[in-house]
Amino acid sequence: MKKYITTLLILFITISSYCQINDTYSKFNFDFELTEKGKPKNWNIFGSSNYTFTLDSTNVKSGKYSASIDFKEGKSSWRSWGFTIPDNYEGKKITLSGYIKTENITDGYAGIWMRIDPSIAFDNMENRGIKGTTDWTKYEITLDMNPEKTKKIALGGLLEGKGKMWIDDLNVFIDGKDIKDLKPKIIPAEKDKEFDKGSGITGISVDKNLIKNLKNLGLIWGFLKYHHPNIARGDYNWDYELFRILPKILNPENNKNQDEIMVKWINNLGQFSQKNEIAVKSFQVKIEPDLGWIKNSGFSDELTTLLLNVKNADRKYEHYYLGLQQGVGNPIFEHENAYPSIKYDDAGFRLLTLFKYWNIIQYYFPYKNLIEEDWKKVLEEFIFKFIDAKDDTRYMLSVLELIGRIHDTHANIWSNHKVLNNYFGLRYAAFEITFIENKPVVTSFYAKKLGNDTGLEIGDIISAIDNKPVAEIVREKLKYHPASNYPTKLRDIARNLLRTNDSTINVEYIRNDKIESTTLKTFPSSELNIRSKFSTNDTCFKLINKEISYINNSSLKRKYLPKIWNEIQNTKGLIIDNRNYPSDFPVHELSRYLMPDVTPFVKMTNGSIESPGLFTFFKNSSTVGKKNEGYYKGKVVILINEISQSASEYSAMGYRVNPNAIIVGSTTAGADGNVSQIYLPSGISTMISGLGVYYPDGKETQRIGIVPDFELKPTVQGIKNGEDELLNKAIEIINQQ
Repeated sequence: MKKYITTLLILFITISSYCQINDTYSKFNFDFELTEKGKPKNWNIFGSSNYTFTLDSTNVKSGKYSASIDFKEGKSSWRSWGFTIPDNYEGKKITLSGYIKTENITDGYAGIWMRIDPSIAFDNMENRGIKGTTDWTKYEITLDMNPEKTKKIALGGLLEGKGKMWIDDLNVFIDGKDIKDLKPKIIPAEKDKEFDKGSGITGISVDKNLIKNLKNLGLIWGFLKYHHPNIARGDYNWDYELFRILPKILNPENNKNQDEIMVKWINNLGQFSQKNEIAVKSFQVKIEPDLGWIKNSGFSDELTTLLLNVKNADRKYEHYYLGLQQGVGNPIFEHENAYPSIKYDDAGFRLLTLFKYWNIIQYYFPYKNLIEEDWKKVLEEFIFKFIDAKDDTRYMLSVLELIGRIHDTHANIWSNHKVLNNYFGLRYAAFEITFIENKPVVTSFYAKKLGNDTGLEIGDIISAIDNKPVAEIVREKLKYHPASNYPTKLRDIARNLLRTNDSTINVEYIRNDKIESTTLKTFPSSELNIRSKFSTNDTCFKLINKEISYINNSSLKRKYLPKIWNEIQNTKGLIIDNRNYPSDFPVHELSRYLMPDVTPFVKMTNGSIESPGLFTFFKNSSTVGKKNEGYYKGKVVILINEISQSASEYSAMGYRVNPNAIIVGSTTAGADGNVSQIYLPSGISTMISGLGVYYPDGKETQRIGIVPDFELKPTVQGIKNGEDELLNKAIEIINQQ
């Protein structure tokens, strides 16, 4: 249990850090007196959902409120309140004290907890937890500090098992002094505020020579960011160092001494020690660092030697701008300001966006080898696009196009950005489009009454929109719809085909081989369920007949499995519908019923802080199942399509290793692996797949997706008839055995 709780606490710390990109918490709220929407401000809750959390104004140690955790029903597990200290502090010992009251604690314990990451120290009172019913009592936890390595300190209250607990009057002391009276440790990078209001770089006149020089700057700036030990230590605000060097690169009088400028710049970063090469066995390596440009870019001997020295610097695991998720390994891009107030007309920040994103992909994208073009040429190509992006729409579309070049369905602009919403349109027609047989077909209505009013029918094929052929629209939109493969691009384009800023939209459609046209009303998204394709209200389980059972992986909860398995175990076939995204993570629990033994199903890669750009396989493959002589002997049919993405694809890989399994459907979204958040200037939020996910034999899944054993796609006629052709095929396969 301790290991499981520890893992979840790590996850909490990571999630909390994402909320602190632009502002840190201005106040501690250890007594729960500061509230927001009925909850204690700056506190989070995590763990099992079988518990309730409340601010209690009756049972308090002092003040107005305490915080409580109360076991509700179902299987007992654990739940916690958590708070992340927003800064780092100097000191040798840190102590958390607080008062706890309990009522009928059984099957576990209550306590306070504190964790210093990455994996520096942790205590959750497991070996001295509180049980039974107790009145307000003070408890303490003391941990050894390591300020040089610390990235996060988190704390809170924890209930494992049944009963109820209250916590109140928490305090934190460092070497005996109240943390509220201490000044946080200031990293030099955080003192640099010179360009907070703008880079001061606006208009840039572009020629071939400048493009070359800016490309070299982008290469070297990013290389130094992830390789130079003094930058890793947080000695420099590396975004702002770009703005200091840029004017020298942009000055045409400096064309002949670009290398000299770079040499002086790097030398001013300070000295560092060298290291021996890290020994990595060749069979563990998936991707080698791409650093050949250092020698083949035509740099001066002095600059080349200096860059090679940085390449061979003695790098530690800790990095101010980067971390690897504990227990998982995907990158965490830390201390990356989103600069939401910076406008598109700042050319310096536009170049920062390009350089920042390009270098993240260069060194920490696990599928860089699948980009299928020279990523360095992409940098050169986009320098002009970002300089020339002289309005907010062109800037955002340039970012979106750049993201699309890595071919990762996890990668998009996810921040519901106003500029992009205005570009694609704020209003929608009332029906859903899906590409069937490569044709945009009406497959459902976002709102039944509004849909009926359109006069369109399920199965109608949209051939033109506002007098422009759909095929032409698709060609124009492809580069602005990032995805791992073409079917998934079509999936996402379908959502935007009938978006507009007008109150009506003209549509040409085909019904029964006859071309018709109509003018449709459009509606704001608040009046429509435009995400209906990606959600389900279906039950997680049903019996299709006495011999065939059906599970919807989207709505399946792990806690339901023991009960529903009684009805599944004696059937001759089980259909697992993965044409969705799971709301829980049931693959391991369900696989214990499906597998005869522990079975490998996935191997993974992750990146390296010590060797940026290197990706190696984990030592062991991930497994599902357990030794189980009574495993399910019936046929297992797994349904997939382009909506199956990430956790859904991962689940399909797990279910597939059942000895009687077959996958039916079509290409999935081709994006797997824990995601890593990226923040870019002008408030842009995006992500990448942060881990490489492969079959146990090393075969790719990214971009390819899960390849079905029996390929089957819906047909236009099937849609018209209201048939689920994949489900019908699954039933047929089971009946044939």
